Amino acid sequence: MRIVVTGGAGFIGSNLVDYLLQRGHDVVAFDNFSTGRREFLETARRSPAFSCVEGDTLDPPALVRAFTGADFVFHLAANADVRHGTEQPRKDLEQNTLATFNVLEAMRAAGVRRLAFSSTGSIYGEPNVFPTPEDAPFPVQTSMYGASKLAGEGLITAYCEGFGVQAYIFRFVSLLGERYSHGHVFDFFRSLRRNPGELRVLGNGQQRKSYLYVQDCLDAMLLAIERSDEPVNIFNLGTDEYCKVVESIGWITAHLGISPALTYTGGERGWIGDNPFILLDCRRIRALGWQPRLSIQEGVVRTLEYLQANLWLQNAPR
Repeated sequence: MRIVVTGGAGFIGSNLVDYLLQRGHDVVAFDNFSTGRREFLETARRSPAFSCVEGDTLDPPALVRAFTGADFVFHLAANADVRHGTEQPRKDLEQNTLATFNVLEAMRAAGVRRLAFSSTGSIYGEPNVFPTPEDAPFPVQTSMYGASKLAGEGLITAYCEGFGVQAYIFRFVSLLGERYSHGHVFDFFRSLRRNPGELRVLGNGQQRKSYLYVQDCLDAMLLAIERSDEPVNIFNLGTDEYCKVVESIGWITAHLGISPALTYTGGERGWIGDNPFILLDCRRIRALGWQPRLSIQEGVVRTLEYLQANLWLQNAPR
């Protein structure tokens, strides 16, 4: 197939680009490089089946041009910084919700009918059911990011009904792995490089989080697309485990061989919208034959190894 990946130079997107090229597809990475890295596409550029379009999801004509002739769109471009949602609420609206509308309209104009969307476990807000299934009671939103992604899901399902689009909606937990460029492991590693004797932790360190290795995530997405063929296909993607933030810190500091003093800002949440407990029910994707290869701890260590080997990423603009 000819596949377009929006956000194709980002952490997940660039890994997906390489994954699809390895499986024989023609791949177009669409990215405005505001947070995506050109360095992440170095491997892809060696393939004659790869092309890159520098463009913005807020530019509908650019999207139409990129989508013309495509068979499938992976829409991964988004503002993924949950922490600062209340400081810049319009950013989530524009880059997540309005951008998704633009992608859907561009698909319609270009005659593309198949879409995969990177949603988030944050759309469940703070649920009462754990592990949280895809059909959990409709959630009260607690973050601008989660609200904007849920709005994107609503648009997508309406286009499936109204315009015959087939969609795969993937609700991720936080991902780890190669090319990881934001999140708690990145922030802690950078802080500890600057001062290995002390680490400031948002909240009380008891927040319980689930994580997934990026290659396991890609395996799950492609398996779902191969084996599930409903008009709307919604899957949670995560492991069947979680860890406390303090446990993750223990793995990080053990790997680095240091014992910093920990200071806490206090409270159950590190910021407004920070869910203190995330654990998704992933039986739906497991029923298709998928299971993750790496545990959360193994994913944390694999991420640290990548960051240690790519120190340039610590100083790159964010």
